[in-house]
Amino acid sequence: MSPKSALKAKSEPSQPETSSRPVALLAWYDRHRRRLPWRAAPGETSDPYRVWLSEIMLQQTTVKAVGPYFEKFVARWPDVTALGRASQDDVLRMWAGLGYYSRARNLYACAVAVTREHGGIFPDTEEGLRALPGIGPYTAAAIAAIAFDRHTMPVDGNIERVVSRLFAVEDELPQAKPLIQQLAATLLANSRAGDSAQALMDLGASICTPKKPACSLCPLNEDCTARLQGKQETFPRKAPKKSGTLRRGAAFVVTRGEELLVRSRPEKGLLGGMTEVPGSDWLAGQDDAAAKLQAPALKGLSRWQRKMGVVTHVFTHFPLELVVYTAKAAARTHAPEGMRWVPVATLADEALPNVMRKVIAHALNLSAGSSS
Repeated sequence: MSPKSALKAKSEPSQPETSSRPVALLAWYDRHRRRLPWRAAPGETSDPYRVWLSEIMLQQTTVKAVGPYFEKFVARWPDVTALGRASQDDVLRMWAGLGYYSRARNLYACAVAVTREHGGIFPDTEEGLRALPGIGPYTAAAIAAIAFDRHTMPVDGNIERVVSRLFAVEDELPQAKPLIQQLAATLLANSRAGDSAQALMDLGASICTPKKPACSLCPLNEDCTARLQGKQETFPRKAPKKSGTLRRGAAFVVTRGEELLVRSRPEKGLLGGMTEVPGSDWLAGQDDAAAKLQAPALKGLSRWQRKMGVVTHVFTHFPLELVVYTAKAAARTHAPEGMRWVPVATLADEALPNVMRKVIAHALNLSAGSSS
């Protein structure tokens, strides 16, 4: 396909010109497919539970980070019924450190729904899957294609990049998503829909990478419009990111011997249901004095000591800076209402988000991994 004709594909994607691409993709995939713990081996049937679990975990997260968590989950809960009979607290503890904790709550809600309402069997259509908690259009398409070989093309970040380069899609993301979805569908083989999708995912992960793509190894390189233009790395086009306003706050780390004072965050909202040390509100423009006024009140507490430096963390919508204060409580000091004492040695069993791991490590002079 010439660059000129490919650019027309922005508004008029053409199936006939792309008919050989699905075949080339599958041939490449059969030789170079990645080995992933959730992926069925050639000739095997995919397990919908493993496909669903991996897709939820992979949202906003890398394959490298997800691997150990996936293995822990399937070892503890080998099928959706086992997960649906667990407690949300246990699920949050196992998820701790993976981030984007609303996914863990939705994961649990979905497992409960599949167990109670569907007898432990996932619906095999996009429509049925989308009716489940925490399953949006992309995840429904991915499960339908990979687990049930439905003729649909899920579009993740890797596929988005491959397609935008192949057709030189000039529209910026996210506005370009519907067009990219339409173009991606032209790459579906008549059968093996799940393999078509996974082939594109693997191509984006290993060959058509964000920087320095290995175009010489790509099975679609001869008619990739972006490559013909010499502009591979400029696609996909993206609107400038808007960074959120910096928020500031204080974290209060109180120890009672070898125990630490913690509480659970509200079920709804940011880091819902996770474990944290007491802290102030996180507000833009908040000063240290105002934050310190929100320290927990305990009888006989030693004087608050401010740790040098700050703990920084970046959430999806805003960056955060926390000043950390430490204090010691007497041996029989009762925890304030809504809080509890936990042994420092068992922090690994708590559902601590990464920002709290950083805080505790900073306060207690631990390595960040010591509280993970």
